[in-house]
Amino acid sequence: MSGAERIVLKLFGDFVPEDHGTFAPFYPGVEILPLYGLTKQGEPLDRSQPSAALLRYAPGAAVPQHRHLAYEHIFIIEGSQSDSYGTYPRGSCVISGPGTSHAVASEQGCLVLAIWNQSVEVTGK
Repeated sequence: MSGAERIVLKLFGDFVPEDHGTFAPFYPGVEILPLYGLTKQGEPLDRSQPSAALLRYAPGAAVPQHRHLAYEHIFIIEGSQSDSYGTYPRGSCVISGPGTSHAVASEQGCLVLAIWNQSVEVTGK
């Protein structure tokens, strides 16, 4: 990585997430590998600033209900992810706008790239 850029190659090919750092526990069955704007444990460095991470869900894992204060972009790299609006397979991009809310789960497990314009507010358990 040079300067402020980060290049993620082979996102849908022979992608190896560990080439970008180490995963840490995030939620039960969900691990996080921060790319920018987050501590190693996934806490925002500044809640009003953008951040990005890779999230790896074990089969059956979930993230609780949360509200988006700004845009969130989720790219499904492996497996599939679901919320109350549907199930999104590998190659999908899910964009959640400001004010939207959902809980997310993965029945079969998945790996996603999450990009947040601002941190989310967890409203569920």
